[in-house]
Formats: sequence, structure tokens, C-alpha cells
Amino acid sequence: MKAAYLTEPKTFELRDVADPAVPDDGLVIDVLACGICGSDIRRWKEGPPAGSGGVVPGHEAAGVVIAVGGDCSEYAVGDNLAVGPDVHCSRCYYCQRGMYNLCDDLRFVGITPGYPGGFAQKMAVTGEILVDGIVHRMPEGLSFKHAAISELCCSILSTHHKAQTQPGDTVVVLGAGPAGCLLTAMAKRRGARTVVCEPASMRREMVERFEPDLILDPVECDATRAVKDFTKGIGADVVICANPVAQTQTQAVNMVRKAGKVFLFGGLPKADPMTTLDSNVIHYGEIEVMGAFSYHPTMHGLALDLLSQGSIPADFLITHTFDLAQINEAYETASEGKALKVLIAIKKEES
Repeated sequence: MKAAYLTEPKTFELRDVADPAVPDDGLVIDVLACGICGSDIRRWKEGPPAGSGGVVPGHEAAGVVIAVGGDCSEYAVGDNLAVGPDVHCSRCYYCQRGMYNLCDDLRFVGITPGYPGGFAQKMAVTGEILVDGIVHRMPEGLSFKHAAISELCCSILSTHHKAQTQPGDTVVVLGAGPAGCLLTAMAKRRGARTVVCEPASMRREMVERFEPDLILDPVECDATRAVKDFTKGIGADVVICANPVAQTQTQAVNMVRKAGKVFLFGGLPKADPMTTLDSNVIHYGEIEVMGAFSYHPTMHGLALDLLSQGSIPADFLITHTFDLAQINEAYETASEGKALKVLIAIKKEES
């Protein structure tokens, strides 16, 4: 089979390798689609772990089961599956309390060495992943391309669940990448008014299809003042930082109303993770500032259901699709800010 190995910064090598062995307690899928995530872009820029000889990324995969191990009885050849990245330990303090995304020994398909991902024609899914990971059958009729974006949808659903976004709320999303666009769409679905703040003109144009109530260019206006004006001086109920920019986290605290909520959805670069927040504004305004990382596995099943119902605007989100042989071009496109969601279509779906 063919598999795409990240061999050095910004460089993939398409290799002919042996098909993966069928795990006794697992299965093998033919991968039909796999998404490129923002975290994939960061690792693409950094290159593979030192001494690894290359890794196969891809943690937003969807495919069909083609082989099942003798000790695996829950799945059958022909099952259509979507696979997320997280694999928890089930033993630590957090797993024992159902907070699987905070597991002390969390591993990631397509990211952690030894857990090859979906940028390959075939992918082994071990019993460990089936039991302690994120694997769901696809609803009947759901396309593999749409199933491949379910993983991104999970974090969005989880964030709005934590925020308890409700009709009448004003939700500000800082950043109009794929996550920012979906955060906007799902806020509107929950009945909220939405404001998107994005400096890149191309992304401001792309977010229009998700119909936010207000789009701001923070270079051309005082975004905090604009949000206060939009909310009659009160401030937003929820502000979500959906980008890797520390300055927007500082800004978010000043945009939100008293007793409002700020979510740090986008992680900052590991080399420069520090931010500055006005602690007096937080203290006297009783503002909640929370991290938003990953999700409970149940969100994956919910995302697949919502996608199959058409409740998530998948076709608006997916702007580019490439073949596996074009993976270098796909990453370049995804990194240039000219696309929203970029997919690798490993094989053509049967009509």
C-alpha cells in the first residue's frame, strides 16, 4: 500500500509499504478520507520527532473495515467507521472520573509515535483504540468526507456544551479558520447572535457563508468597542479564542460581560505559551476563563449524527480535496489561509 510519511519539516514522502497486519483484537480499514487539522499544520512545520525516520500523520479518518482479528467480535467487514485521535488509559485519576480528554497518559492516533494515522491507504485499529479510543460506526448514508470532519466538530460541540450557549446569547469568535467557522455555525444553531473577529480578508469572506451577525476586522477597528456597541455596552456572554494568538486572549477578557465566559480554544505555540490577562477585570467582573481541549468520546457519536442530519454545514466547511499523492500540495494549501477544511481523499467513494 501507499502511505505518506512526514520526513522533515514541510516535506512528505509517499512510500510503498507493506499492508498493516490485522491485530488479533482489532481490525484494518480502507481509509477513504482523512482531514488536515490545524495541529497537523503545526507539526508539519516542525517536522517528525527526532530519530523517528518519518511518521504517518492523520487523526481525522473515515473508512470501511476490510479485515477483522479473531478476537474482535464487535465489528465486521463492511462496517463504515470514523476514527478520532484520543486514546486514554482508563486507569488514571481523570479517566476514573470520566474526564477522558484530560487523561494523564493520553496518546493520539496519527500523532504519538507507534500510533500511525490515516494518511495511508490502509490503517490498523488495535483493540486498545477500539476500547479506549474514539471509534464510531457511521450513520447510514453519511459520506466518508463528511465523517472525516466529525472529529473537528466534536471540540466545537463540547465547547458550546461547556458554555451552555443558549438563545439570546451573544457569542464572539476570535479567528475565522475552520474551527472558528464551525463555532460560529453551531452558536447560531443554538440561537445565539454571533460576532466574528478576523484580520485576514480572505477568511472574513469565507466566514460570510456561515452568516454571522457581525464580522470585524481588528486591524481597521477597535474590536472591543465594536462588541460593546453591538451589545449595548454590556459585552458578550461568551468569547471563544479560536486562534493561536496570545493578544486575542488579552482582548477577550475585555470583550466579555460581567459573569461572562472566555474559552481558550486555540492553543498557543509551545515556544511562546505565555499570555497576559487583566486579573482585576476577571476578579471584579467574576469572569470565567476556561480552557477548551478535546472532548468526551460521546461527542464523536453526536457529531456524526448531526452531520448525517445536515445540522452541521459540512459542504460550506470543506473547501479543498486532494489525492494522497498530492499531500504536500494539500498541506501548503491548508497552511496559506486560503482554505477552510482540507481533506485527503485516499480512495474514491462508491456512488
